[in-house]
Amino acid sequence: MSLKIVTAVFLGVAAIPFIYYGIALFSCWRFFRRPRPKYDGGFVPPVSILKPIRGLDPDTYENFSSFCRQEYPDYELLFCVGDREDPALPLIDRLMREFPERQIRVLFGSGRDASNDKVAKLARLVSEAQHEYVVINDSDVRARPDYLRAVVAPLADPKIGAVTCFYVSIEERGFVDRLQSVGMMSDFYVGIVVAWQLDGVKFALGPTIATTRERLAGFGGYESIENRPADDLLVGRLIADQGYEVELLRYPVETVADYQSMRELVHKRLRWIVVMRHMRPWGHFGLLFTHGLPWALAAVAVHPSWATAVGYLGSYFAVRCVITAMVASWGLKRRSYWRKMGLIPMWDALAFSIWVASFARRSIRWRGSDYYIHGGALVPVNSAAARRT
Repeated sequence: MSLKIVTAVFLGVAAIPFIYYGIALFSCWRFFRRPRPKYDGGFVPPVSILKPIRGLDPDTYENFSSFCRQEYPDYELLFCVGDREDPALPLIDRLMREFPERQIRVLFGSGRDASNDKVAKLARLVSEAQHEYVVINDSDVRARPDYLRAVVAPLADPKIGAVTCFYVSIEERGFVDRLQSVGMMSDFYVGIVVAWQLDGVKFALGPTIATTRERLAGFGGYESIENRPADDLLVGRLIADQGYEVELLRYPVETVADYQSMRELVHKRLRWIVVMRHMRPWGHFGLLFTHGLPWALAAVAVHPSWATAVGYLGSYFAVRCVITAMVASWGLKRRSYWRKMGLIPMWDALAFSIWVASFARRSIRWRGSDYYIHGGALVPVNSAAARRT
């Protein structure tokens, strides 16, 4: 085979990410142009807001107090902390003093022995919630006053088993926070919308899951997944497996950016992608053909010319900017994102490096501890080592 043919074949393969980008453009256009569903504004059942807590996030009190300002008639706020030494407890006590009109309760400990302590806490929270309808969210979420009405209203439709939302960072404090935010809009959310287009929503996003205790019990509840990673994704999948729809709202919830260093960002992203490698190995390998930057650079290296540079690198950057603008500016109304477009290649280079590194990673680090993933379950590294001795 001649060198020209080999070069042509390679350039053809290097163009495959543009097929993915084309699907992404169509998916984003179709998702965000849909008319907003008109839900029953009078559907306001009593709700339990469930918050598993461990330690402090930036602006923890402001995040917690935002849930006490909901324009919603009847709800309780239920926390679960590990013990009475948790640094979040004084802030919850302050919350009770400053919002005496709100129903706020605190549970201590999950009462379970599980690898995933967050999920064990959720199992107890669900069992002790006063109401059938539950809204689960992370401690770094800051809710607008209409939040509960927005996320609960779709559950009036009996076909909908769960509701989840996009989330956007506020108060970005530095370069790492801005880079993470660009990664969410240009990469993570694009993949979510493509998944919606190709297979429907069969997942949920941790910052908000609204559902019912009956839907959770339908797959065995949080107790059945307390030793597994990616609990938010699993909850959406297991509810969808029961024949219900998972509604992905265009209503974005706000989260407080909390990345203290590039190392922390890399560890979190690496943990997520290693989990995906175990859950969807072929899909994980297929991500190779969604990374346009390394393929564009390789195309220029194989066939160095201005035409190749413009055709591959120029087109790559232009399309990535358009996709990001569709998600951030058009879809989620983040008007200032054009100022961050220059960070897209940096994020893409980082994301590709992390994807490559994921194949060599045997464990994940979560909440200061290391775990293997065996048979879809989290196994503490120390426990696994002890069994081998």
